[in-house]
Amino acid sequence: MTTPTVQHAVDAAFRDEWGRVVATLIRRTGDWDLAEECTQEAFTEALRRWPVDGIPQRPGAWLTTVAGNRAIDRLRRGARGAELLKQAGREAPPSGTDEGTMPELFDETDEIEDDRLRLIFTCCHPALPLEGRVALTLRSLAGLTTAEIARAFLVPEATMAKRLTRTKAKIAAARIPYRVPPAHLLPERTAGVLAVLYLMFNEGYSASSGTELIRASLCDEAIGLARALQQLMPDEPETTGALALMLLHHSRRDARLSAGGELVTLEEQERVRWDAAEIQDGLALLESVLGRRQLGPYQLQAAIVACHARAASAAATDWREISGLYALLEGQLPSPVVRLNRAVAVAMAGEIDAGLAILDELDGDERLARYYLLQATRADLLRRRGDQAAAAAAYERALPLAPSEVERRYLLRRLQEVGSGERVHFGQGRSS
Repeated sequence: MTTPTVQHAVDAAFRDEWGRVVATLIRRTGDWDLAEECTQEAFTEALRRWPVDGIPQRPGAWLTTVAGNRAIDRLRRGARGAELLKQAGREAPPSGTDEGTMPELFDETDEIEDDRLRLIFTCCHPALPLEGRVALTLRSLAGLTTAEIARAFLVPEATMAKRLTRTKAKIAAARIPYRVPPAHLLPERTAGVLAVLYLMFNEGYSASSGTELIRASLCDEAIGLARALQQLMPDEPETTGALALMLLHHSRRDARLSAGGELVTLEEQERVRWDAAEIQDGLALLESVLGRRQLGPYQLQAAIVACHARAASAAATDWREISGLYALLEGQLPSPVVRLNRAVAVAMAGEIDAGLAILDELDGDERLARYYLLQATRADLLRRRGDQAAAAAAYERALPLAPSEVERRYLLRRLQEVGSGERVHFGQGRSS
């Protein structure tokens, strides 16, 4: 029987180790589906064994060994796998082996000995469609479900499942190598890699489903990979900008939830709880690249978040500066979500009607049809304008669309406040 302690340990190991285990197995077997399946089996085995044997001191090593042994067993049972093992001069480990080191099927050396980076660059090969690259890496490296990735892309789950299948098939058919590319090929692969890392970070920053709003370990994973990528490509401004953006956002993590687990918006957060060291790190990174005058979307987004980080209070925030930065961002990255955020900035700069007019333009965009922040933002701006009844109606439309319990509880509280006539000053959804 699985105890709460063991369940917590397995859940933590899944968050922390899934990507590492899958990435290592892909390198060793060359089979993406086999790697994911055996990794999942290893976690199932952990639920069975850890209550009896105890939680291992190094859960990641235990899981990699168990998953690897299962992969080798499966390979030995197939003609292709047996040939692969023969070529590598390896034998499968004894039956029942759970500890020790899994045999290496390949001896590879890259400049960066990090299977997670190897996996990202393979997923982000330019022969693959951009959204397929991002989706596959989120699935293989971060362990996100197809449903979670579909929500991140604002597409149906069935559509995302087909996209993942096609992307894996393309990797096999095109014989895309599993490696970090040589230096001269790195620039052309940057955009896809950064998209992977930032979507991974966003899923951790505001989870697309479940009872928890923040998955800090996923944010940490994205930041760690972004830092490694920035060290690999120090002369690429956008890699530095992306790392700065993540650090500045993540610096607010401790202030984004109350002691009772309720959402605290940016406007209401205790700024003394923001991580000063991360803010300084993020600001320094941003300053180091802005002077190059090679502005890209990640640098612009980091500059927006920096405006909040530098403000001593919510009231001191320079919303006109933020509005101007969003206008520049929309020119480089035209998307309905960017335009939605620009509407907030315009309204907060004192032009609420202009902000609502932008939201009216977005009403017909099918990509936002089930995006709860469109209605939540409208509700907040209407409340600020004093239209309590219209604000309540917008909150009611947003409630069933909210992806997490934390966000649903937040919307319900605000709905109750406008319904009771309370005039509480608060900010909109994910600006937390």
